Amino acid sequence: MSKYVIAGGNTLSGSLRIHGAKNSVLPILAATLLVNGESVIHNCPDLKDVRSAIKILSHLGCRVTRENDTVIVDASTMSRYDIPETLMREMRSSVMFLGAIIVRARKAQMSFPGGCELGPRPIDLHLSALLRLGVNIRENGGEILCEAGDMTGTDVTLSFPSVGATENIMLAATLCSGTTRIINAAREPEIEDLQNFLKKTGTNIVGAGGSIIEISGASNAVSVEHTVMPDRIAAATYLCAAAATGGQIELTSVIPEHFLTVTAALEEAGCSILSEPGRLFLRSGPELKSIRPIRTMPYPGFPTDVQSPLMALMTKAKGSTIFIENIFENRYRHVCELLRMGANIRVEGKVAVITGVSKLSGAPVSMTDLRGGAALVIAALSAEGISEITGLSHTDRGYEKMEEALAKLGADIQRID
Repeated sequence: MSKYVIAGGNTLSGSLRIHGAKNSVLPILAATLLVNGESVIHNCPDLKDVRSAIKILSHLGCRVTRENDTVIVDASTMSRYDIPETLMREMRSSVMFLGAIIVRARKAQMSFPGGCELGPRPIDLHLSALLRLGVNIRENGGEILCEAGDMTGTDVTLSFPSVGATENIMLAATLCSGTTRIINAAREPEIEDLQNFLKKTGTNIVGAGGSIIEISGASNAVSVEHTVMPDRIAAATYLCAAAATGGQIELTSVIPEHFLTVTAALEEAGCSILSEPGRLFLRSGPELKSIRPIRTMPYPGFPTDVQSPLMALMTKAKGSTIFIENIFENRYRHVCELLRMGANIRVEGKVAVITGVSKLSGAPVSMTDLRGGAALVIAALSAEGISEITGLSHTDRGYEKMEEALAKLGADIQRID
């Protein structure tokens, strides 16, 4: 089992380039199935989830090659329409292949997806939306069997602005005649990045970034080239790590306006932040202080994926900070591990109250999910003594060579495989 060994107490400082966005590249890789030819995807991070997506594309018969941070997908050789359970279990995002496979093969077969255990995340929104578009769906022993019927554009209203459901509808709608409107669509920047890719395929699509997206007209390209946007969650995580250690950091290849709610919280906690196009600077204050309640919300609200890293930062802030988790019911699984390090946290339902302590102590802890794992790393960097953190398969899903990035900033961190 792989583990990090971290000697806390080092101040992080320096410059770091942020890799491509995990939550953007995955739906774009699925969307390469719409191109009856070659897609060249630049700024593609080397993540466990990306490798899983490439396995799925290869299983479907696509030719996939990688050259540094560029992935080349030739979907003209696609020959299958199924995803085996072993691949579905590797990541929850595998469900986003559903709409794209239906477009190419007019049918799809897969099991229910895996991923982090953050509580019930039903794919009902995905399936009900596909039904409205004319997809015939059967469930049989944990498998989903889909066939494209009379695919006709229509209005699809989401009861919740689900990112995954929005992406699946965007892909499936390229097979529909007429116009499809997604009402109460997710507004995340990653949705805009997917729209930009789809436009390059010849899809007529507008509205991403707003609450209504319109799709009319099918894709027809045989060659597409696209550069993935930078990862706003990774950027926020490294900002929290630098702030927790009293350091200063420069981030390059970032879009600061994508995580304004995070930088606002960090400024309230006592950090100084300066941003300019493509770059952001953070200097930690002499003393971290508590902030107003953090409520996780769909974009442009505070991202649930940054709740855990920010909580780790607040464990040593003066005063008490309240977190209210409104997206996932099991997003506090990292709390008991932070308690082992000396944090003062009380949880009741979706509310967590963090009262800052004077110090954290290194301890053996284990990751339980992707962003909770990042929180443990941040806590270990700011703790006294040595921490051993197991379960690195979680952070490998969303952070490219995290140990190398942190070591470059001055962290005393070793990865033992």
